[in-house]
Amino acid sequence: MDQLLWRVLPLLTILVSFVLFFYLQDSYRAQLYPLIKLSGDKCSLLPHRHFWITSKRIVTPQGIISGSVEINEGKIISVIEGYGKQGKSKQEEVIDYGDAVVMPGLIDVHVHLDEPGRTEWEGFDTGTRAAAAGGVTTVVDMPLNNHPTTVSKETLKLKLDAAEDKIYVDVGFWGGLVPENALNTSILEGLLNAGVLGVKSFMCPSGINDFPMTTIDHIKAGLSVLARYRRPLVVHAEIQQDSENHLELNDNHDPRAYLTYLNTRPPSWEEAAIKQLVGVTKDTRIGGTLEGAHVHIVHLSDSSASLDLIKEAKSRGDSITVETCPHYLAFSSEEIPYGDTRFKCSPPIRDAFNKEKLWEAVLEGHIDLLSSDHSPTVPKLKLLEEGDFLKAWGGVSSLQFDLPVTWSSGKKYGLTLEQLSLLWSKKPATFAGLESKGAIAVGNHADIAVWQPELEFDLNDDYPVFLKHPSLSAYMGRRLSGKVLDTFVRGNLVFKKGKHAPAACGVPILAK
Repeated sequence: MDQLLWRVLPLLTILVSFVLFFYLQDSYRAQLYPLIKLSGDKCSLLPHRHFWITSKRIVTPQGIISGSVEINEGKIISVIEGYGKQGKSKQEEVIDYGDAVVMPGLIDVHVHLDEPGRTEWEGFDTGTRAAAAGGVTTVVDMPLNNHPTTVSKETLKLKLDAAEDKIYVDVGFWGGLVPENALNTSILEGLLNAGVLGVKSFMCPSGINDFPMTTIDHIKAGLSVLARYRRPLVVHAEIQQDSENHLELNDNHDPRAYLTYLNTRPPSWEEAAIKQLVGVTKDTRIGGTLEGAHVHIVHLSDSSASLDLIKEAKSRGDSITVETCPHYLAFSSEEIPYGDTRFKCSPPIRDAFNKEKLWEAVLEGHIDLLSSDHSPTVPKLKLLEEGDFLKAWGGVSSLQFDLPVTWSSGKKYGLTLEQLSLLWSKKPATFAGLESKGAIAVGNHADIAVWQPELEFDLNDDYPVFLKHPSLSAYMGRRLSGKVLDTFVRGNLVFKKGKHAPAACGVPILAK
């Protein structure tokens, strides 16, 4: 009997270990995946786990320094001031970037990767390759335009399964707030318990049949649940208004003229939605009935009355933030070519004066962070040949170009490297609850973008673009400043001068 017991015990130990492993993998997937993924040498173009990065321009929370960053097993373990000063051991690899800027990797919290269901639009593989090539080390994927949309724990699992072995950068996930789960607490709680970082809602039709719009009552119901989880609600803030500015398709206006489309979505749409939202966010103040809830307004386009409402709510102590996007900061309505539907998005790109005021708000801190709202589709839905702005799919394809577009536009307004890092790294990390990301600091993930701000390049057919449909991007044909050289994700060199690591070893990020 004793002999049999001694033979069985090792087998039982192994069995229990496997059970615990898969149980914990389900519960703490974001923690376990790095331990599995980082062990493979195919995850990185660099055959070292312990190495130094040195540069004359390293963007840190304390400012720009000339120095070195020590990385071991995917984390930053020391930051030393003084160019060329690093470990004494000759066994340690040192990568000298000279004058190139070493900065925290960008965190893009507003990306549509469209998988599962619409990989012909984008997909995890091409989307995260493009992110890595642009110095973006973390994206947060929207609950649409994938099919089915991510509005339950079951549909989140479909998305996690689809992402397996396809993501080159870390990926978090927003769930969707729709009437069905807003009015059914158990569905919404199940989605939050499954690990979404927060939920997204539309206050106007989304254009996707299985992602219906929400009213302010749905939003209030959702916030009451989110308050307990202390996770944000991100909102597409437009409400259609009955006004003389709204044009019907049968009106005598040229659909190939951008002004025709612009007039169909006036600033009053944004203002009306935000007015309703700030009527609710007053309860998110300390001691309020929704304390713990947070409202985040995505892709703000209107720099006038809508922005004023947000500033006023912030001054009262409401828990509210706002983002805008590079296309609103880089383009103005006056310059959009006749019939060029690549520029169609919602809210629309407005006039040059509005762009100037948006930049003013960004630099003064009234706009909290930047995101791409990368929203690709297939060429036939963009109607490039017809050039019909009223019928074409709306969305700007841009994920790979976040950094150079922001820098090329922003440096004209005095944007600094420190401000750029705050807007694209630190503040997005704080907003999305990504505690170990967003700054080059000891203990953080070694998520790093290396780029040359002074280096100009042309986005033409010869430039390597990794988006599914490069020709649909409004940025193609532009000359930009700020070329990304290398990108590290958790210490893995995932992109270097046009080449990606052999394997996709990004980590899905799930809220605990």
